[in-house]
Amino acid sequence: MRHIVIVFFAALLITSCSKKETDPNVETNVMMEEPVAQSTEEISTEPGAEGLKMIQGMDCLTCHKVDARLVGPSYQEIADKYTEADMDMLAQKIIDGSVGTWGQIPMTPHAGLSKENAKKMVEYILTLKK
Repeated sequence: MRHIVIVFFAALLITSCSKKETDPNVETNVMMEEPVAQSTEEISTEPGAEGLKMIQGMDCLTCHKVDARLVGPSYQEIADKYTEADMDMLAQKIIDGSVGTWGQIPMTPHAGLSKENAKKMVEYILTLKK
């Protein structure tokens, strides 16, 4: 069993350290298209359902989890710290990016996201308040 684990990690190390061929003409920091609901039939009537769908369609879950810290705070931690009075400020942080509130790792800005949709995402996060 120990040998299998060693071989696995060695393969992982070799793969992650290998030089990747990149096309210098390709933009690597491409802004993702803003997610939109396909139809009103797809949207649940649950509070925050639209925001959850947007979160799932973007890169948010790369750094955040609902109930545990990953790169950034969990959505549960955010909900416990803030109230609906902070909705505009939190939506703007999603759009502009942020650093310092939860540590020194910056949150990536989402400049292509509308304030209205950022608020929907915050609305979902705040539904997780304990």
